[in-house]
Amino acid sequence: MPTTYETVVGMEVHVELSTKTKVFCGCPITFGRPPNTQVCPVCLGLPGSLPVLNKVALEYSIRAALALNCRIARRNQFERKNYYYPDLPKNYQISQLRKNLATGGWLEIAVDEATKRIGIDNVHLEEDAGKSMHSDHAQGDYSLIDLNRAGTPLLEIVSDPDIRSTEEALAYMNGLKNLLQYTGVSDCNMHEGRLRFEANISVRPPGGPLGTKVEVKNLNSMKIVLKCIQFEAARQAEELESGGRIVQETRLWDEDAGVTLPMRSKEEAHDYRYFPEPDLVEVEVDEQWIARLRGELPELPDARRRRFAEQYGLSAYDAGVLTAARPVADYYESAVEAHDDPKAIGNWIMTEVLAIVNREEQEIADFPVRPRQLGALLKLIDDKTISGKIAKGVFKDMVAGGGDPAEIVRKKGLGQISDAGVIEKIVDEVIAANPKSAADFSGGKQRALGSLVGQVMKASRGKANPQIVNELLRKKLAD
Repeated sequence: MPTTYETVVGMEVHVELSTKTKVFCGCPITFGRPPNTQVCPVCLGLPGSLPVLNKVALEYSIRAALALNCRIARRNQFERKNYYYPDLPKNYQISQLRKNLATGGWLEIAVDEATKRIGIDNVHLEEDAGKSMHSDHAQGDYSLIDLNRAGTPLLEIVSDPDIRSTEEALAYMNGLKNLLQYTGVSDCNMHEGRLRFEANISVRPPGGPLGTKVEVKNLNSMKIVLKCIQFEAARQAEELESGGRIVQETRLWDEDAGVTLPMRSKEEAHDYRYFPEPDLVEVEVDEQWIARLRGELPELPDARRRRFAEQYGLSAYDAGVLTAARPVADYYESAVEAHDDPKAIGNWIMTEVLAIVNREEQEIADFPVRPRQLGALLKLIDDKTISGKIAKGVFKDMVAGGGDPAEIVRKKGLGQISDAGVIEKIVDEVIAANPKSAADFSGGKQRALGSLVGQVMKASRGKANPQIVNELLRKKLAD
């Protein structure tokens, strides 16, 4: 991409709220149920059915907006957004436009040790649509519709066009996800579609007026959002460099080809014909209600990061990593409850647990080694039942098949040898078999000791207590 252009991105983020029931009816929300089993006349859009607002969904929305430093509207109005699509049985979506729930907020992000505020234009509450499943069979010219998701409360968070790079985009998405998890309004499980993105992308000369934006819809992972921004910014810059112009349009991401493709132009865009929802009255949100919800906000990321550093003696960096996502912070504190060694627990989570979680793109809630099991494993190290090296192998077994670490150690006979008499015999054999290393250490070459320790550990299959090994080697070589 030519350096004469800067990327400008605004994000629209859709978040499914973690309520027990849908936003305008009493149908349950449970992922993975058989298709079309969590529906009723309201979410099916049957004639004569009437919506009733879910108060918890509204309060979750206000809670999220407060955490984003927004102004809460005193009067909220729902409107009908009219369009036809097979997974929208009413042919309209109940949403907000003229009287949004909240406006004028911000989210602070950190990139390259610098902080930046990304403005929040508005936050509004609407209902989700159902899900279409299109046949990819050669003989299957059909689509299937599952309306279980129709009517799920959906919070839309619209940012200002303040993002200038993929690094800032990633920091914004992660920061927003983290904040929403901390407030408890959503688990943001992307594998189950509860956090979805749309990006408005344009380019311009640095500091110049905003360019013509292109909206890219239906982005279901952060990696895809970043690919999309990179491709679209380069495509637009190349178009402008060649003397062309950017057409305001909606595009889709083609993952196989790694490109965006036109979906519809502005001229072809739907006229949604918004008008007030006649079956729902305006909702008044007074100061007392807002004050109560503000007071119920949980400990947010910045406060938890400071507490971790003070309470557990962690470095600022470690505290930042361990609080970067609420599920990780919760995992850490549960493990510390099981074994009170905060620094060791933190190191294992950052080096072992998160390495696997990130590589496999898992949610830590699905990680097979639970916090108390990790704490129990580290207790075995501190009790000198096993060495740190053996613990790494036990951890692998726990990841592969779960289970109690003490039971794995017992079944595999991995318990650490701490009997000085047994270890002394092995040490004598190693010294006899490695006279040069023994002579080198006696001559002042400290590195030779490491070689001898390694030989003892190898002979004991990693089970000898390293502290006793070192003590015996030093004593015998000194003699």
